[in-house]
Amino acid sequence: MNLFFKTFGYLFAVLFAIGAIVQYNDPDSLLWIVIYAISAVISLLFSLNNLRAVVSLVFGTICFIGFMYLYPSDFQGFGLNDGDIETVELGREAFGLLIIALVMFFYTVRLRRMLKV
Repeated sequence: MNLFFKTFGYLFAVLFAIGAIVQYNDPDSLLWIVIYAISAVISLLFSLNNLRAVVSLVFGTICFIGFMYLYPSDFQGFGLNDGDIETVELGREAFGLLIIALVMFFYTVRLRRMLKV
């Protein structure tokens, strides 16, 4: 695996770990700490070239389904002054899951291409 992909994986491992840490004050913090921690571990495994594509595919699919489920029908933005706090919170959580899903799908595509080479 070349340097770009290793760096990408390490970067997202750190970002997802930070995401897990900052969830401590969330009303449902344990759930989000676990989601971001799993994402960080998967990213680390990707960088260490020790990840199976099926793991990132399944976790990415679960996160994408979560995004579709949580996405508010009346999305009002991300800022506290953008609208109802519950809608803003749902939007933030939904887009967090979307980011995780996109990164996981990126890992899956990369791992599949490595198998074909």
